[in-house]
Amino acid sequence: MPDNSSFDFDRVLFYGLRNFMTSPASQTGLKRRLPPIGSPGYHLMLGAVAIFILGPLGGISAAYMNFSIGMFIGGQVLAGILGSTVTLPYGPEGKHGANYIQTMSASVAGMCGMGVLLQAMVWLGLPEPPIWQLILYFTCIGMFGVGIGMLYTPVVVDRMQLAFPSGFAVANILRALTDPKLLRQSIAQLGGGMLGGYGIGLSAHLFQRVAQTGVSAATFGAGMIVGARIALPSLVVAFIGEAASPYLERIGWLPPGAPFRQIGFIIALGAILGAAIVDLALILFQAARRFREKGSASPPAEDWKRVNMVRLVLWVIGWGAGIIVVGSQVLHQPPLFLAVAVGLCFVFVLINGISIGISDNNPISAAFVVTVFILATVGLKDPGVGLMCASVLLISCSLGGDMQQDRSTGWRLGTNRVNQFRYQVIGIAMGAILAVILAKTFMSAYPVLRDNAFSNPGEASKQWNSAMTYKVVGALDSLTNPQKHTFTALQLGLGIGFLIEIARKLLKSNRRYKEFARKPGSGRTTDFILDAFLLPSPYAAAFGGFVPLLTTVWWSSGGVLSTLFDLYREKTRANRPAPGREEIPADMSPMSLTGGGLIAGEALAALSIGIYMLITTIF
Repeated sequence: MPDNSSFDFDRVLFYGLRNFMTSPASQTGLKRRLPPIGSPGYHLMLGAVAIFILGPLGGISAAYMNFSIGMFIGGQVLAGILGSTVTLPYGPEGKHGANYIQTMSASVAGMCGMGVLLQAMVWLGLPEPPIWQLILYFTCIGMFGVGIGMLYTPVVVDRMQLAFPSGFAVANILRALTDPKLLRQSIAQLGGGMLGGYGIGLSAHLFQRVAQTGVSAATFGAGMIVGARIALPSLVVAFIGEAASPYLERIGWLPPGAPFRQIGFIIALGAILGAAIVDLALILFQAARRFREKGSASPPAEDWKRVNMVRLVLWVIGWGAGIIVVGSQVLHQPPLFLAVAVGLCFVFVLINGISIGISDNNPISAAFVVTVFILATVGLKDPGVGLMCASVLLISCSLGGDMQQDRSTGWRLGTNRVNQFRYQVIGIAMGAILAVILAKTFMSAYPVLRDNAFSNPGEASKQWNSAMTYKVVGALDSLTNPQKHTFTALQLGLGIGFLIEIARKLLKSNRRYKEFARKPGSGRTTDFILDAFLLPSPYAAAFGGFVPLLTTVWWSSGGVLSTLFDLYREKTRANRPAPGREEIPADMSPMSLTGGGLIAGEALAALSIGIYMLITTIF
C-alpha cells in the first residue's frame, strides 16, 4: 500500500503539470498569445515580471533575513521556481527565459540585502546621506561587482567547473519544470524537498527549540549537492577550532567565551587566499605556455559563451572610476581609500566566488572585515570612512558572487551570457533603489533595529539579531581598538592554504597516485580519506571557519547522507533507469534534486515570513 500510494501521488503531480504544459489550450492558445522567444516583447515580458514582481519579493525576503539573522538566501532558487511558471508554455526552450528572470530577480534581492549598511550607519551615529546619493553609490558598486564577476567566469565556471550548489539547484529546477520528460522523473524528489525545506524553515522561525538546533534546510540541502568529500573538511576544521579555543583565549586571540569563528574566519579567509594564489599562478603559467606553442590556439567558444572582452574590461574600468568619483566628490570620502577598496575587489571577488562554488557560502562580511584591517595599515582611522569604503567590497563580493552563480546555471543550460549580463545590470539598478527604501521601512517600523547591539548588547532584540551588521560594526570598532593578532591570523591562514594546495597539486598530478586512486576498494577509500580528512581542499575546509559549529554539522550531515545514498545505489545498481524510462542527466541525481528542493523550500519560507512582516509593518 505505501508503494502504491506514493506512485499515485507522483503520477497525479506529474500528469497535472504535464497536462498544463502540453494541453492544446496551453500550446495553441496561451503560447500563441505570448510573444515569440527572442523578440523585444519577449524580453520586455520577462523583465517586467522580474523587476516588478519576483525581484521585490526576493528583496523583501533578503532584507528581512539580513535584519533578523544576519544572512540571506540568494534569490536565484526562489526566482527560478517562480520564473519557470511564466515560461512553462514555451516548453523546454522556456528554461532560458526562466533563467533570465531569475538572474534579474536575484540581482534585485542581492542589492536589497545590502540595506544593512544603512543600519550600520545608524549604529555608528553617522549622518545619513541623501537617498539619491546612496542609490547612486550603490549602483556604481553593483555594476562594478558584476563586471568583475563576469571577468572571472571563464576561470571559476568554465575551467574549474565548481559545483555552485544553488546554481546547480536552479539549473535542475528549470530543466525539470520546463521539460515533461525530466519532470516525470524528478517531481517526487524536487517537490518533496521543497515541502520539507518550507516546513523546516517556518519551524525554525516560529519555534525557539527548533531554532536552537541550528537546523537549516538550505545548509543541509547544499551539503547533499556537494557530497561528503567537500562537506566533511569543514567539520574537521570546526572541531579543531573548538578544541583550540581555550588556547586561543589564553594567548589573547579570542575573548573569553567567544566562538572560534570570531578569529576562525580570518584564518579561513587567509587559507582561501593562499590556495587561490597557487591556482592563479598555475592558470597564468598554462596560459603563457599555450600562447608560446604554435598551432595550439583554443577552439572558438560556443555562441552562448561569447563575450566581448574589450567592452567588459572597459565596463569594469568605467564603473571602478565611477565609484571613486562618486565616493570622493558626492560622498566626500578620501580617494586613496576608495582606490584601495576598488583594487581589493579583484582579489576578493575571485576568492569569494571560489568559496561559493565549493560550499555555497559567500563570506562577504569576512571580505569587509579584512578590507577594514588593510585600510587601517594605510592610515584609516575614521569608522565612517571605513564603512563607506569597505562597502565597496561587501556589495561587489555579494553581486560578483551572484554573477558567477548565475553563470554556472547558464553553463549547465547553455544560456546566452551577454543576455544574462544585461538582465543582471538592470536588476542592480532596481535593487539599489529598493535597498534604501526597504532598509528605512524596516528601521522605521522596528526602532530596535536602530539600537547599537555591539556596544549595548542588552538592547538587542531576540527577533532581530542583525549578525552581519554586528560584524561590520565590530570590524570598524577595531579602528579605535586595533588588534595586531588579526594580521598574524591572516598570515597563518595564508601559509596553511598555500602549502596544502601545493601538496595537493603535487600528489594529485602524480601518475602513480592517480592510477592507485582509481582502483576500487583501497584506492578510492584512501583518496576519499585524503580529501575529507588528511589533506582537504582549503576552499572546502574554510567553511568551518566562517559559520557556527552547528551549521557545519548540518552541512556535513547532508554531504554524508548524499554520499552514502550514492554508494548504496551504485552497489545495488539502483542508479540505472527503470524499464521504459529514459536516463536523466547525470547531474540530476535524486540527492541533488532533493537538496535543491530543500534550498528552494527554505527560500520560500523566508519569502513568506518577509511578506508577512512587511504587511504587519504597513498595516
